Amino acid sequence: MGPRAALTSVSSVLSCLFLAACGSGGSGASESSSAPDARSTLEELWRAPGDDVAVVPGTETHVPGRVRVSFLVVDAEGRPVTLPTAKVWLARGLEEQPFLESTAKLERIGVPGGAEADSTHIYVAHLPIREPGTYWLLAQPEGGPHDVQALGNVVVADGLAPGPPTIGETAPESQNPTLRTSGGDAAKITTRVPPDLALLEHSVAGAVADAKPFVVTFATPKFCSSRTCGPVVDVVEEVARRLEDSGVRFIHVEVYEGNDPARGYNRWMQEWRLTTEPWTFVVGSDGKISARFEGPVSVRELEAAVGEVASR
Repeated sequence: MGPRAALTSVSSVLSCLFLAACGSGGSGASESSSAPDARSTLEELWRAPGDDVAVVPGTETHVPGRVRVSFLVVDAEGRPVTLPTAKVWLARGLEEQPFLESTAKLERIGVPGGAEADSTHIYVAHLPIREPGTYWLLAQPEGGPHDVQALGNVVVADGLAPGPPTIGETAPESQNPTLRTSGGDAAKITTRVPPDLALLEHSVAGAVADAKPFVVTFATPKFCSSRTCGPVVDVVEEVARRLEDSGVRFIHVEVYEGNDPARGYNRWMQEWRLTTEPWTFVVGSDGKISARFEGPVSVRELEAAVGEVASR
């Protein structure tokens, strides 16, 4: 199950507390991680007084390193929790003591007045995970009127099977359609209404050939059922507006062949080895991926990542 499906189906996820059975980054904030002081097992922490619920995952594709994990926390009454921070514990087993404690920060999905999502905010944590495996994550938002403990899995792949391009990898030189190649007909190459014209001017291949840093987002505003894709395109457009003098190019690529979900993912999704959407990549002038974001990304996160390649 991809991130957009997970964010759509809050009630079904809440009914499955063990996310291994349900299905379960990039540059970001400087959250610190440490070994936890608590001697309780992860399950004992989860069973503490308060609502015992499941996390609603926003990411599912992770590789060893500094892992960006995003998620929603929804209380027992079905209300998304939007406190500024959440304490996060990570353990190798439900009955084991956590080996890592960190903090997730609440990030806004989308921009004011833009497309709506199932939740206006999502938690994001950056966790140093060096080895592949299935880990247990517990999140507890801090400062609310009552405690909510949300449990889930973080699956870190071994990197042997081909997956989305990783940080440091050379970006595929995709000849994605542009306004010029589509004869000026934006409706052929974007499902956003109104069309995101500023994001349709350049191809990935052109940016690589010109040695220009760029951002490319693979998203489908019309057909993303949870509407997380629409906000992602809005976010990219907002960052492009803020950094219009930076020399960074911003590109939107639709995900379905002929913009028809029944025809499956298009060749540009296949070139980037993407099997879920949305995805957003930041690429430097050397053509190498500097940051990647699966699922929703905030303006703050993306602007910080773009700022790093713009300053090189």
